[in-house]
Amino acid sequence: MTEVKVKRFGVIAVEKGFITLEQLVEAMTLQIQEETEGERHRLIGQILLSLGYLTSSQIDEVMETMDSQ
Repeated sequence: MTEVKVKRFGVIAVEKGFITLEQLVEAMTLQIQEETEGERHRLIGQILLSLGYLTSSQIDEVMETMDSQ
């Protein structure tokens, strides 16, 4: 059986130099905080966009990379 490892959105965004690891951790913390407060689930990309850390075109590029894995 072959194990396939698919990189997550945030990891790819960091590897591409779009965001820092600290910005990813901030977005993940916010995501967890929102969910524990009963708010609707937001994707990391949406959170990073709303924080001004990513642009729409950068999100598209990360998604294209994920699709080609």
